[in-house]
Amino acid sequence: MTTHNLSIITGEHLSKKAIVYLRQSSLSQVKNNIESQKLQYALAGRASALGFKQVDIIDKDLGASAASGARLRPGFQALLARVALGDIGIILSRELSRLSRTDKDWCHLMEVCQIFNTLIGDDETVYDPNRFDDQLVLGIKGTISVAELGVLKMRLQQGKEAKAQRGELFTTVAPGYIREDTGIVKDPNQRVQEAITLVFTKFQAFGSVRQVYRP
Repeated sequence: MTTHNLSIITGEHLSKKAIVYLRQSSLSQVKNNIESQKLQYALAGRASALGFKQVDIIDKDLGASAASGARLRPGFQALLARVALGDIGIILSRELSRLSRTDKDWCHLMEVCQIFNTLIGDDETVYDPNRFDDQLVLGIKGTISVAELGVLKMRLQQGKEAKAQRGELFTTVAPGYIREDTGIVKDPNQRVQEAITLVFTKFQAFGSVRQVYRP
């Protein structure tokens, strides 16, 4: 940490609480990427090393995407509310992309941090949103965060399209079938097969889905 970073942490900031914000995008990451969680929780020690006596951790958003259109993040909403109360001196997140993946959320966070004089820090640097130079850096990092998500989505889509071209893309399986290593096959359960056969037999007899559905 540079001298500049140390100098922007004032007694006013230290008299307030530090918040460590954690987020992972999916439940799969929560279950399998334990090391990332450990590194994020370790920021509590960094907050103490910076001189903050009170450190709170917000980890309600483990398994929650920050992308546009995703469900509301209760942890992020709680973070904004805590800052707006005026008792938060610094927000720490291992990567700033964990705070937001949308311009709207990022701008909202910057605004409340500026109003209530709250610093923002990652695992290397501390920023003051009220300083012009730091505003520029934070703005760039926010833009990169949004752009990164767009690149990730593009790569995922390209992967799906490649699998579809090979005939290997299966999103959902129709009732009566299951997915195996060799592809899509009929459900081996005899009762399931009989039920599906009955539906098609009735349809052939009545010629109407509505008539098949009616008791």
